[in-house]
Amino acid sequence: MRACVARLLGHSSIPIDEICGFGAGVPGKVDRKQGIAVYQNNLPWRNFHFKDRMREAFGVDTVVIDNDVYMAAFAEWQASGIDAEDLFVYLTISTGISSAIIQGGEFIRGAGFAGEIGLVPVRTANPEQPAERLEWQASGPAIERRARELLKNERVTTEEVFQMFYDGDKQAAQVMEEALEALAHGIYMMASVLDPNKLVFGGSVAVKNPLLLDLIKAKMKNYLIAEQQHVLGNMEIGRLGNDQGIIGAGLRALTFE
Repeated sequence: MRACVARLLGHSSIPIDEICGFGAGVPGKVDRKQGIAVYQNNLPWRNFHFKDRMREAFGVDTVVIDNDVYMAAFAEWQASGIDAEDLFVYLTISTGISSAIIQGGEFIRGAGFAGEIGLVPVRTANPEQPAERLEWQASGPAIERRARELLKNERVTTEEVFQMFYDGDKQAAQVMEEALEALAHGIYMMASVLDPNKLVFGGSVAVKNPLLLDLIKAKMKNYLIAEQQHVLGNMEIGRLGNDQGIIGAGLRALTFE
């Protein structure tokens, strides 16, 4: 991380002494006040003092960290233009699946791990199989893993699976059917619990494949009762592409939160 920041600064015309602060989105659970990366599922960090290490390396006093999904959510919330009191949910579908919830301009954090919808078990497309975590069924790696199993091809990528799906490949369609059913189930649970005024999708899988939104909506109609139908009109793909995280981190550093 230090090397990446140093390279970026090397290409910047802004002197280090004119930089007011750093913002960083860190996956997993973080201690925002102490600047500690507490637990990361995909990084070898445990109780890692991120803020102190960055301060030491670059001499910048203000280093703001938060969960990476929360940083992206903050940027999309700012861009959404919804009323301050409305309930906003940002859901990322990428390497993992997670969400962040904002109401009244404040995150709903719980004890520090709120929004981890990817950990919730949902039923699989095969009724004979037990429920599995949403992230294990519909994230980018999950789609790739299932496609490799079905196609007997250990080199096929998630991007290729989507292209095959768009080209009408039946096996790719089966992979996507399973992932979409899991997503619809998980998002319906979230919609039933929170009834968001706006539900925005981000992450590379969703941003690169906006057709997913219509397919998810079609699946969700099987679950929604009449009084819940409005949620379909409240769902949209994020407005900031794959830059939500870095924009959100910058905004949070500027506001010193």
